[in-house]
Amino acid sequence: MAEHDSRHKAGAAPRTQPRPAWRSSGEEPDYRFTLANERTFLAWVRTALAVLAAGVLLDQFSTKLQPHLLVVGTAILLCVVAGTLASLAYTRWRDNEVSMRHRHALPHSRMLAILTVAVVLICAVLAVLMAWAIAIHRA
Repeated sequence: MAEHDSRHKAGAAPRTQPRPAWRSSGEEPDYRFTLANERTFLAWVRTALAVLAAGVLLDQFSTKLQPHLLVVGTAILLCVVAGTLASLAYTRWRDNEVSMRHRHALPHSRMLAILTVAVVLICAVLAVLMAWAIAIHRA
């Protein structure tokens, strides 16, 4: 009991999106590996969204942290890290797909190092800001 889709003429093949050239090279990998690669990509996107949310929250709700310029700078840094993670997530996904299509080893990713350094720096700045806020409040 299939319904007729009025957007397509009867017997016409559905329109497909143009594929990038790299998607046509090599051989199609096992779909399980492709799906695992996509899940990893989505996990990195979720991480980027969480970092972005942290930046927005820091900017909007950090009334007790001073100096305000440093707080805003940290929030901006969080937003930049989020954008960087999102774009690196795509390039990592694409590079892994190309490697799987050509049966090569998966490429090394700098994403973990970038995320680790960014989180450590931001934690250090926030720790100093919070310690400063406590010291000012007690004085």
